[in-house]
Amino acid sequence: MKINENYLNLQESYLFSTIAKKVTDFKAANPEASVIRLGIGDVTMPLTGSVIKSLHAAVEEMGNADTFRGYGPEQGYDFLREAVAGYYGQHGTVIDSSEIFVSDGAKCDVANILDIFGQDNKVLLPNPVYPVYLDTNTMIGREVGYIDANMENGFLPLPNKEQQADLIYLCSPNNPTGAVYSKDDLKLWVDYANAQDAIILYDAAYEAFITDEDLPRSIYEIPGARNCAIEFNSFSKTAGFTGTRLGYTIVPQELIRDGNSLNKLWMRRQSTKFNGAPYITQRAGAAVFTPEGLSEIQQNLEYYRENASIIAKGLDELGIWYTGGKNSPYIWLKTPESMTSWEFFDFLLEKAWLVGTPGVGFGANGEGFFRLTAFGNREQTIEAMDRIRKIW
Repeated sequence: MKINENYLNLQESYLFSTIAKKVTDFKAANPEASVIRLGIGDVTMPLTGSVIKSLHAAVEEMGNADTFRGYGPEQGYDFLREAVAGYYGQHGTVIDSSEIFVSDGAKCDVANILDIFGQDNKVLLPNPVYPVYLDTNTMIGREVGYIDANMENGFLPLPNKEQQADLIYLCSPNNPTGAVYSKDDLKLWVDYANAQDAIILYDAAYEAFITDEDLPRSIYEIPGARNCAIEFNSFSKTAGFTGTRLGYTIVPQELIRDGNSLNKLWMRRQSTKFNGAPYITQRAGAAVFTPEGLSEIQQNLEYYRENASIIAKGLDELGIWYTGGKNSPYIWLKTPESMTSWEFFDFLLEKAWLVGTPGVGFGANGEGFFRLTAFGNREQTIEAMDRIRKIW
C-alpha cells in the first residue's frame, strides 16, 4: 500500500486554518477583545423569504408519500436547470439547460472537473490565486505554471503567447483581489485559449456583484468562449447558500477535445461519483430566480456592496492603494511598506482586534498585500474602518 505522495507537496496548513488558530490563541490570551472578522468570505445575511418558503414547502413534500423524492438526476432537476438558463438569458447569454450541471457548490466542481482531463496537461494559474486551484492540481501531480498578477497590471494579467497551457484558471470578479476583467481583456484570453486548443476554467462565483453594465458577468458573453471555456457558479454568495450548499457548472456542447464531448465526459463523471444535490436545496435554488427571489437577493447584495463601499472610502481617505471594492465583495490593499502580509495580519489583530487575510497566503505575488471582505454586518464594517483609521 502506498499513499498519494503528491499530498506531501501541499503546504502543511491550509491558509484559513492558520488564521483560525492565530485568532483562537489571541482571544484566549485577550478574552476582553471584541474581534471583528473581515477575513473569510462567508456571508452574514440570512436566507431570503422566498427561499425559506420554498424550503418549507419542499420539506412538506418529502414528508408525504405522494410527493416524496428519492434519488434525483445527477445533473440536477430540470426545474432548476431551466431556471439557471433563464437567469443567463435575462443577461443576454444563451445557455441550454442540457449544458448545466447542478452540484453542491462551485468549490467542489472546480476540483472535480480535473477528473476528465489528462494527467500531462499543463496548468496555468494567475498568482496570487484562490488556493483550491493550486492545491487540487498539486494533489494530482500536474505541472503548474504561473502568470504574474501585480500592481502594474492591476492584478488582471493578460496572456503571454509564448507560454503554453492546456488548462487555464480565471476568476472574475477575482478572489482574492476583487479585480474584474473587461470584455476586451477576456477576449484576449479566449483567443489565446482557442489558439492553444486549451480549456479555460472560469470561476464566476461573484458575478452577481457586478453593477457596471460594460463588465461581463459570464465568459460566454465573449465570442468564441463556447469553444474553450467551462464556467462555474454558486448560490453561496449570490443568495447566501454557504450553509445550504448549491452550485452549478456549465459545459457547452461545442467543447470537443480528442473527438470527445466534454459535456458527456462530465456527465459520466457526475453519474459515477455524485448522486446529485438534495431536492430540498434545489427547490430553494429555483426560488432564487423567481421575480420575487431576484428582488430579495438584490437587497442582500446591495447591503454587501455598501459594506465594500464603506471600506473603499476609508482606504481612499487614508491614501491606501487597493483593488476591488466595486463590482466585487473583496478589497485587496497594499500593506505599509515595512510590513509583510503576516506582520500586517498580526498588527491588525493586536492593535485593532481586526481579522483579514494575508495576501501571501494566495501566492508569492500576494506578499505585501491584504484581503478584506464586505460580508460582515454594517455596524462591524463601520467599526472596523474606524479602528483602522486610528492605528494607520
